[in-house]
Amino acid sequence: MKVFFVVAVMLGACFHQTDSDEHNHQYDDNEEVVLWMNTVGPYHNRQETYVYFSLPFCAGPKKSISHYHETLGEALLGVELEFSGLEINFKANVAKTQYCEVELTDEVLQAFTYAVKNHYWYQMYIDDLPIWGIVGEVDDSDNSFYMWTHKKFEIGYNGNTIVDVNLTSEAKVKLEKGRKLTFTYEVSWKPSHIKYESRFDKYLDPNFFQHRERDLGDEYGWKQVHGDVFRPPSHFMLFSSLIGCGYQIFIVAFSVIIFAILGELYTERGSLLSTSIFVYAATSPVNGYFGGSLYSRMQGKRWIKQMVFSAFMLPALICGTAFLINFIAIYYHASRAIPFGTMVAVTCICLFVILPLTLVGTVLGRNLAGQPNYPCRINAVPRPIPEKKWFMEPLVIILLGGVLPFGSIFIEMYFIFTSFWAYKIYYVYGFMLLVFLILAVVTVCVTIVCIYFLLNAEDYRWQWTSFLAGASTAGYVYLYSLYYFFFKTKMYGLFQSVFYFGYMALFSIALGILCGTFGYIGTSTFVHKIYSTVKID
Repeated sequence: MKVFFVVAVMLGACFHQTDSDEHNHQYDDNEEVVLWMNTVGPYHNRQETYVYFSLPFCAGPKKSISHYHETLGEALLGVELEFSGLEINFKANVAKTQYCEVELTDEVLQAFTYAVKNHYWYQMYIDDLPIWGIVGEVDDSDNSFYMWTHKKFEIGYNGNTIVDVNLTSEAKVKLEKGRKLTFTYEVSWKPSHIKYESRFDKYLDPNFFQHRERDLGDEYGWKQVHGDVFRPPSHFMLFSSLIGCGYQIFIVAFSVIIFAILGELYTERGSLLSTSIFVYAATSPVNGYFGGSLYSRMQGKRWIKQMVFSAFMLPALICGTAFLINFIAIYYHASRAIPFGTMVAVTCICLFVILPLTLVGTVLGRNLAGQPNYPCRINAVPRPIPEKKWFMEPLVIILLGGVLPFGSIFIEMYFIFTSFWAYKIYYVYGFMLLVFLILAVVTVCVTIVCIYFLLNAEDYRWQWTSFLAGASTAGYVYLYSLYYFFFKTKMYGLFQSVFYFGYMALFSIALGILCGTFGYIGTSTFVHKIYSTVKID
């Protein structure tokens, strides 16, 4: 029963945002304000994070709170929040108050010394506003290690909302065996002119963004293959599934960017991921419609198998990678481990939401758009493909096809990588939308040119070539991620390497499917257009 309860809660989190307590972001005077403790880890390596209380910190005396909320997106991101135990109430100042003591035994001293020596920072939240503080500092003159034991919170309010939070770390105490560390805190509330809608502006780094067809004559080769150009490609079940998935990824990416522009999703923990999961599940009929209709036009008969494959291809790849990384995270006791209940919730979404909706889309696609509409008749016997120069081979065309699209998004990739793998908040979603549209246009144009040269060489294998030429953009993105890992991050070890390269592989695969679909859609329109002008004797 507990598992089913967790599933219900997680599913509810995908489709509904709570409007109580801190998620309403409105408080009455003296109402409880919760200070959440999140993670701790080295400042120079954001991915090496641990639960805050994995260090021998002590919690405050308050044992219970009136509410707790965690979204599916937060759970998948490893945002594990723990109550600090500190008493904070809206507009109620707190003088300097001791809340706990820690004796520096050998084990505790070693843990704190290691954290200070490696420049550990910790992260907290008040009303969804992130706060960062440093554990301590090193005195290089005598190689001594010191801890900050006093937290001074200055909280700005505008009306009945919290609009600003600042933390000052004070009371530096030397780490010595046997000494007792007395931890204290104080809270001061100050009126502020900051508007609630603008309260995240201070987290936005200003340097982050300074940051009809002409008759070409019968001598041209493309007319010679009119009887084979609409021949179904090899492995057309896989091909149709990829195209259907690409349509869905396009709708998801476009919708989430629009939502981010209109709703400022970066201001809520995990909201971007929760929204993406919800939109992906809701748009499953798109996958079934376009994948199923294309498979039917290619005279495919095993449509149920194609539907299941199309529905689970990407989710299975993502879940498989995530579960592998999760097991490694559990072994290393990292805070990014995904709870078992969250895994069950995602599995239930796949089985009871994505699969039925994909079935609906597939049935509609086969009945509404599943009849072949080719302008040329397909020959019974395939035409032999003549020899051609090396640079006209499909493999070369595929490798060259992704260069220009990658160049159009190169700068944007840097900002996206920095926001995901470093302490940056990405917020320029308007520019992301522009780059997204540019990527689509450039990919379509480049792929059409590539396929035109291929057809002129009397090679009619354009379907897979168009898809892979567009998808090769993702290969260059993954190569760039290798450079970014070794020269822009300080990540190391098995877990961090698997985490980085595993999720970058998933990102690149999704981008490849998207760009490949762009390439196929544009090229298919082009091919249908030029061959509709061919007069067959």
